[in-house]
This record gives sequence, structure tokens and C-alpha cells, in this order.
Amino acid sequence: METLRDILDAAARGVFPPADGGTTVVPQTCHRDAGVLAFTAHSVVFTDEDPEWVRETLRGLDCDPLAATMNPVFLAALVTRTGRRSETIDAMLVTEPLPGEPQLALKEIEDADHPRIVYARRRRDDIRAWTTEGGVLVTGRGVGGRLEVSVEVDEDVRHRGLGRALVTAARHLTEEPLWAQVSPGNARSMRAFQAAGYRPVGAEAVLLAAAPRVPDGSAEDAGVTE
Repeated sequence: METLRDILDAAARGVFPPADGGTTVVPQTCHRDAGVLAFTAHSVVFTDEDPEWVRETLRGLDCDPLAATMNPVFLAALVTRTGRRSETIDAMLVTEPLPGEPQLALKEIEDADHPRIVYARRRRDDIRAWTTEGGVLVTGRGVGGRLEVSVEVDEDVRHRGLGRALVTAARHLTEEPLWAQVSPGNARSMRAFQAAGYRPVGAEAVLLAAAPRVPDGSAEDAGVTE
């Protein structure tokens, strides 16, 4: 049986599900993450709910079948069914590792109680984080066990290319495909990731297991805010 990780690994190589208008339903990789991945004319729903419930709910929607899995009505039904929470639909980007050391000077954070690490643990496993003057870079294993990256840029150093430098540096810190989730409305972030060699491969809506929300003023897991 094809797994979520199989699908993601293939997409990282440029091999996508068939563009047949269909929907593949696979089990969750872990309790934390359920949701939907939308590729060109094919969607993947990863959930431990009954696959027939997924298909019946999709059939009952009054919308373009190609858009059904990302339709707000379906996503709301999935949230209600699973008792989870969902924040946004993100663009899904991926890139390959780069050889050599990062050109940006980075210092790894050793403090496990650092606020950025504490926040990242809510969404990922095997967290690592680095700082540079004006920014933070974080990697960890998220949806399907894939390696994901996010960065933060301080307000007073934005618009200077640091976000792009950080996500480029991340490519030197891995030996496997590196994924990013970026809100399509965050055009600045999208441009930074694409300029650093990350390519969009689809969209995703991740439903997280219920957990306390991050207090106001805490770090947002939002890619680049440059």
C-alpha cells in the first residue's frame, strides 16, 4: 500500500499522482497531522477516518470535483469529524540539498527551552534551530516525516535579502529534499523561497490535533517575514 511518505518522496523527485481528477486516501503517519494535499488534478487525504466517509462527503459537495478536497465545506466537515483545528491553506514547496557549507554564518541553538524551539515542537519532530544576526532558521520533521524548514527575520532587518539567505543556507544543512509551507498571500515569502530554488508542487491544508494556541506575541511559523 502506498503511504503518505511514498507520495511525498515521489513528488520531491517530480513524480506526481496521476492527473485523473481522483482522490487518494491514506492513513496518517502520526496522530499529530491529518489533512489534504492537492496536486495537479489529484488530491491526497491523509486521515485515520473511514475512507468511505471521505469519498461520500466529497461526492455530496456542490462544486467542481477538482476543487472538492480544498472546498471549505469539506475541510470544515473534516475538522468537525476529527476534532482537529486548521489555520490556513498553504502552498507546498520543495527543493534539493546543496553541497558545501552555508555562506551565512549560523550558530546552532542548544537551548531546548528557546521559544522558537518550543513552538516548533508543536508541529514537528527532531527540531534543530540556528541563529544569525537578525534571523532564526528552524528545521524539523513534519507531515509524513518529511524535513521542513521555516525562518524568521527581525523587523528592523527586513527587505535586505536575509530571508532568502536563510532558506538558501538551509539547503546546505541537509542531505535530503527540504520542504516548506508558505501562505500564498505572503508574496514576500513566496518570492524569497522561489529565489532560493524552492519550487511549488501543490497546496496543503494540515489539520493539527487539538492543542493550546500560541499566546499573542509568540513566533509565527510562517516561512519568511522579510
